[in-house]
Amino acid sequence: MEKPKVKIYIDGANMFYTQKRLGWFIDWKKVKNYIEQEKNVIEWRYYVGVKDNDEKMLKYLKYLNLVGFNTITKPLKKIKIGDSEIIPQNSERSFIYKANFDVEMTTDILLEKFKLDEIIIFSGDSDFRYLVKKLKDAGLKVVVFSSRKTISWELKIECAKVIYFEGAKDKIMRE
Repeated sequence: MEKPKVKIYIDGANMFYTQKRLGWFIDWKKVKNYIEQEKNVIEWRYYVGVKDNDEKMLKYLKYLNLVGFNTITKPLKKIKIGDSEIIPQNSERSFIYKANFDVEMTTDILLEKFKLDEIIIFSGDSDFRYLVKKLKDAGLKVVVFSSRKTISWELKIECAKVIYFEGAKDKIMRE
C-alpha cells in the first residue's frame, strides 16, 4: 500500500510553550522517524519568530535544517504589555516578544492543499479551527499533533485525528 503524501506545518511558538507545559522536550529527529514510517512526507516546515542576535535560536534553526526541516522565520516584535503599541528595541518598559505565523501557515497550506493526501499541523491553536474545517470540507484529512494540556477544543473537534504528545512520549522525547 502506498504511503499518503503529506506536508507538515509546525507552529514553533506553540510548540515551545507546549513543551514548557509538558515539562519535557521533543526530539525532532525522532518525530521525523515516527511519522515517516507511515507517511510519505514531501516537506517539513517549521515557522518561528527570531530575536535580533539570538545565537541560541540560530543554533536551533541550524539543527532543524540539518534534520531536514525548512525553517520559515521573521523578526519578533517587541510589544508593550497591556497595549498593542510596538515599542523600540532599547526601551525598558514591560513588554513581550511576539511573532504570529497563523496567516503564513494558512496561506502555505492553502497553496499546497491539492498536491497532498493529508496535512499535518503541529499546534493546538484554536485560530487554525476555521482552516481545518475548510480543508475537511474540501475532502482533505488533517491530523493535529498537540498536547492534551494545550490543544483547544475547537481545533480538536474539527480535525480528522489528534495525536497527543503524551501518548507518543517514549517515541519522541529528547533524552
